[in-house]
Amino acid sequence: MYKISLITGDGIGPELSESVVSVLNTIHDRCDLKFEIQKLLAGDIALKQHGKALPDPTLAAIKNSDVCMKAPVGESAADVIVVLRRLLNLYANIRPAKSYPGMNSLKNDIDMVIVRENTEDLYTGQEFELNGAAVAFRIITEKASEKIAKYAFETAKIRNGKKRVTCVHKSNVMRKTDGLFSRVCASVAKSYPEIKYDEMYVDACAMNLIRRPESFDVIVTTNLFGDILSDESSEVVGGLGMAPAANIGDNFALFEPVHGAAFDIAGKGIANPSSFILSAKMMLEWLGKTHNDRKCFEVAQKLESAVYGVVNKGIKTQDIGGTKTTLDFTKEIISLL
Repeated sequence: MYKISLITGDGIGPELSESVVSVLNTIHDRCDLKFEIQKLLAGDIALKQHGKALPDPTLAAIKNSDVCMKAPVGESAADVIVVLRRLLNLYANIRPAKSYPGMNSLKNDIDMVIVRENTEDLYTGQEFELNGAAVAFRIITEKASEKIAKYAFETAKIRNGKKRVTCVHKSNVMRKTDGLFSRVCASVAKSYPEIKYDEMYVDACAMNLIRRPESFDVIVTTNLFGDILSDESSEVVGGLGMAPAANIGDNFALFEPVHGAAFDIAGKGIANPSSFILSAKMMLEWLGKTHNDRKCFEVAQKLESAVYGVVNKGIKTQDIGGTKTTLDFTKEIISLL
């Protein structure tokens, strides 16, 4: 029995949460893999009701679970996800970008993953104003750089990809911070002779994600660059609605869709649940790896195959050119499970 803490979120978050709960309940009932799901408040609703975007009972419940799933939250997102990343030391942000049939993808053979350092860089929020100037500290450490580089190479080892890691930085301008990051990545690469290694400036990478996205396998980069490039890679394969994400630490992980709370379509029942469902697939893989549970891997593969099968039949929600509601799309996936 795996204890899953589920932040139901704001905007379309509760709708996506119901979709994922339906899928997980189906797995629980039919696939001999058991879950205990605890729904939790965090985000704008929690801030309004409890005065904190991440209430203490929610944080305690998350810490007491095996894994966390988080639906998108609203304006208070930084007070939820950034805080959780730091408190739980979720140092690796993992964002796959993969072509699925029928999507508006630039190429039909894209299969990459961006491994983004998740705890430092400009995102530490250390900034101030002084005499008409705003100053931010950019923190890049050897320890965090080595840790994320190793994660990227280990990812490349187990993927059915090109066995290639591309380190993305801007060391020709930021010679100290990005210079350190690229130097550490190159050093780690020496321990993985079976993995091809190259480096690319971030502006060249942004261009090549459009020009030849199928050439990438694993991209490892710093926090800010990874945040920007991963959204770009999601659009390259058809949009944020198909983009899952993981925040992974040594002993805990949190899984979420890449997109935001989309208040403009909240309550209409038309949100695409694919990114959250694919995040559940990533969660199952992490549980399988963490607990040496082959069943989790098997079900993860079945879940991705179900998503693939549904979109391959031309069944889509409105954001990706279809007519199905969130509920109908979810039922189609469940039927293939």
